[in-house]
Amino acid sequence: MAICILLRHGRTRANADGTLAGWTPGVGLDEAGLEQARRVGERLAPTALAAVVSSPLQRCAETAAAVVAAQPADRVVARHTEERLGEARYGAWTGRPLAELAKDPLWRQVQDEPSRVTFPEHEEFEHEAMADMQARAIAALEEWDARLEDEHGPGAVWVAVSHGDVIKALLAHTLATSLDDFQRIVVDPASLSIVHRTGARPFVLRMNDTGHDPVDLSGLVARIVAAGASGDAEVGGGAGSGSGREEEPAEDHGGSKTEASGEESV
Repeated sequence: MAICILLRHGRTRANADGTLAGWTPGVGLDEAGLEQARRVGERLAPTALAAVVSSPLQRCAETAAAVVAAQPADRVVARHTEERLGEARYGAWTGRPLAELAKDPLWRQVQDEPSRVTFPEHEEFEHEAMADMQARAIAALEEWDARLEDEHGPGAVWVAVSHGDVIKALLAHTLATSLDDFQRIVVDPASLSIVHRTGARPFVLRMNDTGHDPVDLSGLVARIVAAGASGDAEVGGGAGSGSGREEEPAEDHGGSKTEASGEESV
């Protein structure tokens, strides 16, 4: 299947001030966030991207634009908006300081039993259950993965620009971790997490990467295209996609070739 880079938007003033922005309109990147978006775009420039798919909210749209702008001029990258990658719909919690929300009895359940949480209703802002937020994001990821592989072939790399809780929920699902434990996962502004779904199982290749090194997935893509991706993990951890190790498919007793897994640590 395709390779998805989960990218959280850069920092906003709401993040810096400790306010739960949610679906509040007009929340864009602050100065630090714009620099983070520019830098992460440069990090992704070595990898040919099939598409950038973004939450409709301004902070994600601005981050997505920075990623597309950093791609080489001769590389055409489609940019799409996907409602299901949007922020959790916090209802009456929207726009309120986190310090204030921490005193709400619901806060404890959000921390310890998020699978049972439905945010309170509000006249202006929609509300939803956290489990529903996770379900819509999973559906979006799976559908875009399949679509982009159909359009660009196996090993297509795409970026999903979304929000902290949404990406944490997607990673929890990929790791076969209960939503009730998803608060153990940290996803910082402008961080990269990389997942690769196969027919047998999904692989988590990176999580919460906020480094400065270029992200070049060409070695991994080449291996997937050449050998396929059976979903078998390399016992012992493998040599890594940048090792330069040449791997011949194993022969079975009938003389036919069996596919290498195509999976590597990144």
